[in-house]
Parts: sequence; structure tokens; C-alpha cells
Amino acid sequence: MAANPDFIYQPPMSPYLDIIYQDDDIVVVNKASGLLSVPGRLPEHQDCLQHRVQRVLPTATIVHRLDMATSGIILLALNKKAHVAISQQFEKRKTSKRYIARVYGQLKESQGSVDLPLICDWPNRPKQKVDFDSGKPSLTHYQVLSEEPETTLVELTPVTGRSHQLRVHMLALGHPILGDRLYAHEEALKASNRLQLHAQKLTIYHPVSNEVIEFSAACSFS
Repeated sequence: MAANPDFIYQPPMSPYLDIIYQDDDIVVVNKASGLLSVPGRLPEHQDCLQHRVQRVLPTATIVHRLDMATSGIILLALNKKAHVAISQQFEKRKTSKRYIARVYGQLKESQGSVDLPLICDWPNRPKQKVDFDSGKPSLTHYQVLSEEPETTLVELTPVTGRSHQLRVHMLALGHPILGDRLYAHEEALKASNRLQLHAQKLTIYHPVSNEVIEFSAACSFS
């Protein structure tokens, strides 16, 4: 049985599409929380970031993804050469990503790393879980930005890019991300009407010029 059986997809319509950078090879978008990166199998899950961008730029293809509930920076390629070049950067971990999250409770350390292998929790898919026998290596660095009475704002830097990595790693520390419908306990879920996880920065090598280029999008909940 899949997690979230009562889920109804209601993608946000405003802003419909927030393009923050575009040239002949790439387009960079600030994705809204609640919008799928790519279409799902069901007819009602066809509205997604990729289709919205393709209405304006028909050749655009997704190079990497964000969870539906996560907001922030996502990059699409506008031609095959750019797609191949940037895909290789992600595979070889030459890109760098920074996220902002608000988690439940206060962390013991102001900075640190979570190094825990992850695997799909198949009976409860799409959930993931820590599995020391069969999980894939997964590493996240974290730094506390500010503390509130019951929550903490943290910067998260994933070294690997596993599905739900940041959400499960924060849960493993005992500090689920606020508004997480899959992993948060009741208090953390009630604390926000959205997942408070935002892809704030992405740094890549431009696929043609090879210059280092950084994109950022302000975090609405910080």
C-alpha cells in the first residue's frame, strides 16, 4: 500500500511559471511547492513543471528533479548537447546544491553531517528508509542558520542525490522537516501547510562556455 492514499493533486497556478534564467542552452526555473517536476502516470498528474516549460520552450527537457513538495531551483536543458553535458555533471557530482529547511526541535550540534545509506521502503513507497545492508551511500552536510522556540532553520548541502535524502536524513537526526506529509510526526506536520524545504542554490559549469554559473531563488518561508 502506498503512503498518502488520500492525496489529491492540486498544483499551484500562481505563479504558473517562474523562469529566473534562460539562454540558448538552458533554462532555470523556481519551482513552486506542490508542483510535480515531471508528469505522473495518471491523467490528472499531467500538469507538471516540464510540461509548463515546454509550452514556452518546446525543446526543454528535465535534467534533475525536485520532490513535488519541495520548492526552488530546477534546471532544464534546451538541446541534447546541453542535456548530456549537465547530466554528466550531476552523475560525477560536479554540481553543487544548497537547500534551506525548517525542522522540528533544536539540533544538538550547530553543524555536522549525516552519512546513512538509503533504500526504497517498498511496502510504503514512495517512502525511503535507512538500510545498512542494502542502502545506497548517502551523505548530507548541515548547518544551523537560526533557532526558534520549537523549530530550527538549517542549510542542507547534499553530496549524493538520493530520493528523499534530505527528508529522511533530518528524520534520522530526530528533526523531521515541517509539513512533511510522508515523514513528519503530528506536531511537525501541523506546523506548516507545506513542506518547508527549498532548493535555494544550484552551481553548475555552463554546458557550452564551461564557466561556473550559480543560480539562486529566495526562500519564501525563511
